[in-house]
Amino acid sequence: MNESQKHRAAKEIGGLEGFHVVAVGAPVPQQRQERARARCLSTLLFELHSYGAERLIMESRSKELNARDVKAFVGARYQLPKGTSFRVEHVPGPDEPLLWAADVVAGAVRASREDESAPFRAALEHCVYEVSVDTGC
Repeated sequence: MNESQKHRAAKEIGGLEGFHVVAVGAPVPQQRQERARARCLSTLLFELHSYGAERLIMESRSKELNARDVKAFVGARYQLPKGTSFRVEHVPGPDEPLLWAADVVAGAVRASREDESAPFRAALEHCVYEVSVDTGC
């Protein structure tokens, strides 16, 4: 998307009911991306649980990478209170149109971290909770 399209998409999402939790990890060295992702997913699980969420739908990647995501959640789930129910589902992007909203929100957060004047992040200020994650990488 060009800048105008990004801003328009962010305004659309900002106008919808809902709240977006974004876990942003750093550092993320090229050769440790999956480890950093696992740390972010673990943090995301805790944050989502604290808001009462019981399910996360993620865009599928490869079978092996999806399994890594699930493994990260299973490991993190042991830190939640006993009896906690939380499901992770991977779906192909084209099968779940709402995944575009997650892409837009993530893109806006990333853009604002690279350039604080990114206007599309401001359109989401009221509905995005950003959590910084030390990936330990």
